[in-house]
Amino acid sequence: MIYNQWYVILSSQEVKKNQVLGVKRLGMNLVVWRDSKGKPGVTRDKCPHRGIKLSLGKVKDDHLQCPFHGFEYNQDGECKLIPANGRANAIPEHIRAGRYPVKEANGFLYLWNTPDPGKLVLKNEKGITDNNSGTDDQTQSKQDPPLPWFDDLDDSLFSSNMKDHWKAHYSRVIENQLDVVHVPFIHRTTIGRGIGPVVNGPYTKIFENGLSYWPWNEQDNGQTPLRPGQMPEPLNKETFLTFLFPNLWQNHIMEKLRVVIAFVPVDETNTILYLRTYQKMVTNPLIRNLFLWLTSLYNRIILHQDRRVVETHQPQETRLKMEENLISGDFPIVSYRKKRDELKNKFVM
Repeated sequence: MIYNQWYVILSSQEVKKNQVLGVKRLGMNLVVWRDSKGKPGVTRDKCPHRGIKLSLGKVKDDHLQCPFHGFEYNQDGECKLIPANGRANAIPEHIRAGRYPVKEANGFLYLWNTPDPGKLVLKNEKGITDNNSGTDDQTQSKQDPPLPWFDDLDDSLFSSNMKDHWKAHYSRVIENQLDVVHVPFIHRTTIGRGIGPVVNGPYTKIFENGLSYWPWNEQDNGQTPLRPGQMPEPLNKETFLTFLFPNLWQNHIMEKLRVVIAFVPVDETNTILYLRTYQKMVTNPLIRNLFLWLTSLYNRIILHQDRRVVETHQPQETRLKMEENLISGDFPIVSYRKKRDELKNKFVM
């Protein structure tokens, strides 16, 4: 995983007010919970007292209560009550639950991946604090690294959601969506029907936190395909695909139809995909819901065509330098690996 990044870890709707949810994300056992106002918190799923799973506990007086001895923790990880010691006694400062900075936006919960979840105020290499440190939200928003999201998605688009579990490392699942070479083969009965195997480019734009690419496949008529550096700027500005680090992707099919996927790492061999279809072609509520349901069903079929082969990758985690023989059409994948290595190397334990 990459440190000092905002990872999407859950859909907002999966955690209700006063609810406690135990999950595994980024290889860590976490407890996600909301207080009575709906504010989310993310804590290590381990009570610092005796190591019990806090996810077996409950929310009490806007604190996370351990089920074993009743210790209570706030969303900053501070212990606020040790029942056995009585309310009048001071609480030792070293009794803290390891917690992670969390933000909520775009219908997702984002977690700041840090190697030191015990800190009250997290600072990265730029001296940026997290939004659970008690600072003013407006001041904080000017300091924080922006949450990865797509600026061209707005409230005029209706959306549907689906969730899918893959037994694969999240980097391999991401690369599958950057792979334009496999489409006419794996998806020959769906989105790859009629698409030629010869890959021009793809034309790829690389920016600070991700990349966009424009596939251009053709039938094989004996021509030599254009390499990425030979590609002219695409005339079709409406159809393209974008990946944002660390784990968001959008297929911009057209202005009125998009598919967004959050590739959520569970551990080294499991990934959960949160897929959303956004559209504003159909506005009638009844027809719209049917359209979104059918689109989600079709997307699931496409994903499962990919899943059966992606789960067989060896090794599972991808790296820039590994025993693979990449070709020109793999340029978006190479670009992803280079940027991922760069981000991982910014922080060395």
